[in-house]
Amino acid sequence: MWRQPKAVWAVAFASVVAFMGIGLVDPILKPIADNLDATPSQVSLLFTSYMAVMGVAMLITGVVASRIGPKRTLLLGLLIIIVGAGLSGLSDTVMGIVGWRALWGLGNALFIATALATIVSSARGSVAQAIILYEAALGLGIAVGPLVGGVLGSISWRGPFFGVSALMALALVVTVFLLPTTPRPERATTLGDPFRALKHRGLLGVGITALLYNFGFFTLLAFTPFPLDMNAHQIGLIFFGWGLALAFTSVVVAPRLQHRFGTIRVLIVNLLFFTATLVVMAVGTDSKAVLATCVVVAGLFIGVNNTLITETVMKAAPVERGVASAAYSFMRFGGAAVAPWLAGVLGERISVHLPFWVGAGAVLLAAVVLFATRKHLTGVDAPETQTDELEDEATAVTVGN
Repeated sequence: MWRQPKAVWAVAFASVVAFMGIGLVDPILKPIADNLDATPSQVSLLFTSYMAVMGVAMLITGVVASRIGPKRTLLLGLLIIIVGAGLSGLSDTVMGIVGWRALWGLGNALFIATALATIVSSARGSVAQAIILYEAALGLGIAVGPLVGGVLGSISWRGPFFGVSALMALALVVTVFLLPTTPRPERATTLGDPFRALKHRGLLGVGITALLYNFGFFTLLAFTPFPLDMNAHQIGLIFFGWGLALAFTSVVVAPRLQHRFGTIRVLIVNLLFFTATLVVMAVGTDSKAVLATCVVVAGLFIGVNNTLITETVMKAAPVERGVASAAYSFMRFGGAAVAPWLAGVLGERISVHLPFWVGAGAVLLAAVVLFATRKHLTGVDAPETQTDELEDEATAVTVGN
């Protein structure tokens, strides 16, 4: 699995940096609120604008990539992220940061969807192995992001924004030189393709599951720093542990559980464990020790879920992988967009415990939806056909040389 073309490693490195951008901001949410006299719900809009634009933009990633090619799409996404992150760091108001985070989300959409499709099509081996490699990059980026954000954030809340911009500039250079020009698909993708893909009940069910699961995921990510009430460095260390747990289970544990028990069964049980973790956080919100421990424990379940649900998406419908990824990402980032803002409002106006109860309810419902959809996903554990493997190898040779 680890012997891959240079194109795969170039995109994987850039993916690490891209995913650092998610966790990098987490430790500075409270410092931004304190320095700019903002409420938790206002600061949570940094996640909402970012995720909302990213979700909608996922619908156009295939259209863009099929017309200008994957490499140019990746570079365009990286360039937009550099600009959005840098201008966020220069802003003096919360709404200014929210606006530039929206631009940042557009860049991330162009990059992430294309990166996943590029790694899956370029990597040697099976789709499952390619996704594990992608999730390894995701896990590493998410793990390191909060730590770097905490270090830079302890100097200034602007530091992580400038850090992302600088790291993305490095990723841009690496992608330019290590990723060869990639051919455009034979058929140009249309805006309607992702919606047509969602007519497949399996893909639609997985999309709804991901939307609800991400509601709980981003409630934890965006709201927990406020009841923790710690400095940027301390929060960065806690979420660094969360990221390490996520990276470990996504790469090491998820494939073993999948092989032994089957994808859908593992996903459903895993979602129930994540629900239980959010319930403990809801009950023990007043205890910093409980919250910190549960954040790290949640990383174990999130890592398993991320790997297996991504692989399920790639096999849930007989459509092009880029189209399936765009349709799925559009739905999952919908939950990610609403959750941070709603959690902030509920925590401010009603109870600091309530956001975690709502997040737990959403993840529990995700498990119910996936259980109800399981009959449409019976083929997700079937091995790749010889034709599929030959197509992947042919693509890897074309892109990797």
